[in-house]
Amino acid sequence: MPEALQSLLDLLDLERIEENIFRGRSHASVVPRVFGGQVAAQALVAAGRTAPADRPAHSLHAYFLRPGDPGAPIVYSVDRIRDGRSFTTRRVVAVQHGQPIFHLSASFQVHEEGLEHQAPVPPSVDPETLPTAAETLDRYADVLLPGVPDRLAEARRAIDLRYVDEPPFASPGRPREARSQVWFRAVGKLVDDPLLHVCLVTYVSDMTLLDSVLLAHGRGGWAVGDVVGASLDHAMWFHRPFRADEWLLYDQESPSASGGRGLGQGRIYTRDGRLAVTVIQEGVVRVPR
Repeated sequence: MPEALQSLLDLLDLERIEENIFRGRSHASVVPRVFGGQVAAQALVAAGRTAPADRPAHSLHAYFLRPGDPGAPIVYSVDRIRDGRSFTTRRVVAVQHGQPIFHLSASFQVHEEGLEHQAPVPPSVDPETLPTAAETLDRYADVLLPGVPDRLAEARRAIDLRYVDEPPFASPGRPREARSQVWFRAVGKLVDDPLLHVCLVTYVSDMTLLDSVLLAHGRGGWAVGDVVGASLDHAMWFHRPFRADEWLLYDQESPSASGGRGLGQGRIYTRDGRLAVTVIQEGVVRVPR
């Protein structure tokens, strides 16, 4: 297994320090705070480890309360809210320096048969035809702030993430349609653990979701210094089984931006066209004075 992927898996392998209390650590971040996708994924790991093994996660709802400190451990405290016949509910609070920085509610469900329909998969291209993240960063290194290309490359070594169209930082000053697509997958083979695959996709889901907000206004993002942003809340619904080590299409759009905030919504499809995940996130998107 590639070293970068193993490092990410180690990051998600929380230390259990009490029956319902876990401790996680952080990687160096591309910004001076803990990456939001990491906190969300770790909190879901903590919740999942207290849920019955035969009940996969079907949804999560979370709020980012304070910036996380990458240099300090994060303690995750799990409340076992409910264990019903079909559903299990968990609440997780992430704490640093004596203060909550993140709050998550997650629900788990036994497998059931029922009605089936889904939104059709949107048109896209084969991921193998697209430039890798490293190639994309090399191409636009001259427009990014100093140090950003190296930090972004480091952050994405474990995940092969490929933009279908140009990323926001490629065309600052040129508004485009408020839509974006990326293909992604883990860079190596993963074990058959449904919770691991769900948590890895949770980690990736926070990487690009607000790109469509930036595209609508011709903003390149924090990477070029023309906006300041941070995640506020995050919600995910896991509809169908998937593997994070196989190609997934992340189709994203922004229906609204107002009040210093931008809303992004995305759908994640498997390569054979099954709708696997729906994601919605609102974030702070401010133009520096």
